[in-house]
Amino acid sequence: MRKNRILLFILILGFTACQEDPIVQVNQLDISAQEWPEEPLSKEEINDFALLQLQRYDEFHWSAASDFMIYSAAVRTDSIMAIGFQIEGFENINDRMHEVDMQAPAWQQKRQEILDYIVEFTKQTGPNQDISAEDLMPFGLDAYLPAIDIKISNPDLVSALRQREDIRYVEPMGYGSEPIGLRSDSGCDVQANNNIDGNDFSYTSPDARVSWHLKEMNVDDAWNVSSGSGITISILDTGTSPNQSKLNGSFNQGESTGRTLTRKGYYRTGWWWNKKIDGPDDRCGHGTQMAGLAVAPKGFNKTTVGAAYGANLVALRVTSDVVINSSDEKRGVADGLTYSANRSDVKVISMSIGDVFSSSRVADAVRYAYGRGKLIFAAAGTSLSWTSWYGVIFPATMNETVAVTGVKDGFPLQKCNTCHDGSKVDFVAVMQRRSNNDRVALTLATSGNTPANVGGSSAATATTAGIAALVWATNPGMSRTSVLNRLKNASQFYPSRDGNFGWGRIDADAAVRGQGY
Repeated sequence: MRKNRILLFILILGFTACQEDPIVQVNQLDISAQEWPEEPLSKEEINDFALLQLQRYDEFHWSAASDFMIYSAAVRTDSIMAIGFQIEGFENINDRMHEVDMQAPAWQQKRQEILDYIVEFTKQTGPNQDISAEDLMPFGLDAYLPAIDIKISNPDLVSALRQREDIRYVEPMGYGSEPIGLRSDSGCDVQANNNIDGNDFSYTSPDARVSWHLKEMNVDDAWNVSSGSGITISILDTGTSPNQSKLNGSFNQGESTGRTLTRKGYYRTGWWWNKKIDGPDDRCGHGTQMAGLAVAPKGFNKTTVGAAYGANLVALRVTSDVVINSSDEKRGVADGLTYSANRSDVKVISMSIGDVFSSSRVADAVRYAYGRGKLIFAAAGTSLSWTSWYGVIFPATMNETVAVTGVKDGFPLQKCNTCHDGSKVDFVAVMQRRSNNDRVALTLATSGNTPANVGGSSAATATTAGIAALVWATNPGMSRTSVLNRLKNASQFYPSRDGNFGWGRIDADAAVRGQGY
């Protein structure tokens, strides 16, 4: 049986090696129940397959995997799978995700039909004859997207679902890329820095610090025109710290007044049969740092000011860390995106999170938000130096997002030590000193007034989202396309694109004035 299992895996790899498409589609393997290997594929085998795809195509999609590999990846984690579906006659669903009405009878009937099918299949092939759909669905129904998150532990059911014309995808939700090395450079180890170089900040009124990296992009000059007032930025991350007053009771102070602040949680914890939302509080520190970079007040106590210090903030806890690699995080991100999409005041969405493995479940939500006019920034990726050969990570790989990475100061452009680059990068932001890799951007710590340091594509993304808010505030009636064009026109390579850095560095002052670089 071990020999058959190895042969199966070789056949999977061999079939993909013969394909020429950017994302290889593996045919359904015609294997009956008694022909499945006795044991699921190991994580090592699955990761080897994923690495092959990443090395050749810079992306990994579960559509490239066989039924048995998808089943294996699910049972090697929590067995929760994402099932995307559609109704007959609804064409071009990816472009029309925002038009899906899950309250409409046709969509509800289709969802129920698939749920009934899964439950009946599970009853016929398992020992529990009293199982119900609710027993298998840890997150409940999605109110906006045509997807079901459900526990599946049978390879035959995976195969049967993937053969249905009304099924768009079947993917393991809990499997991510941490086993093959992706993690954040900044991560969750957030510490205030009492030994900041005096050249890495300046003071501004009334009593705040300006991080050196903002001056590199003329953000401080742009403040003569715009503060981002009236624009709402939604930051999908690890939440914000309840102990950082500048993102709580002191959000409105100094020259940052009349702003709104919303803190919500969509990340769930607990056993799969008892999932509960964990609240809005940041237990990592990363989300607090990103919010600080984007919208920290221009206030008092010598804390750092955000790029768009006049903007409103929606801070959503959707992940536990920066890698979207668990079922809880994928559903959390999806819910955070649909929430942001359905808020008319939200103009800009910032996502300093991602994964090497693509997720159709998250992609549905990105397309939903994009269809509702949101300008979505996503981090190109920050990894260990020995894994930064990856290209741009998901969801920054999507056409619906604007991919941002970090670079060092000075010219020519040089990516920060652990930042990803590549042809899908759209903009860069300065994050790191060329002379000293430890001197990176300054932002809020999880508590107190002493700044913390943060770098990588995460910081670049949140900063660029703030710059976009500055531009949008000059004319709130502008479309997303108009704002994006202003950013492009004020970038160093426009009208050309660099192969690794897109449009390049943005001159924020030129962007708010509608001028070129």
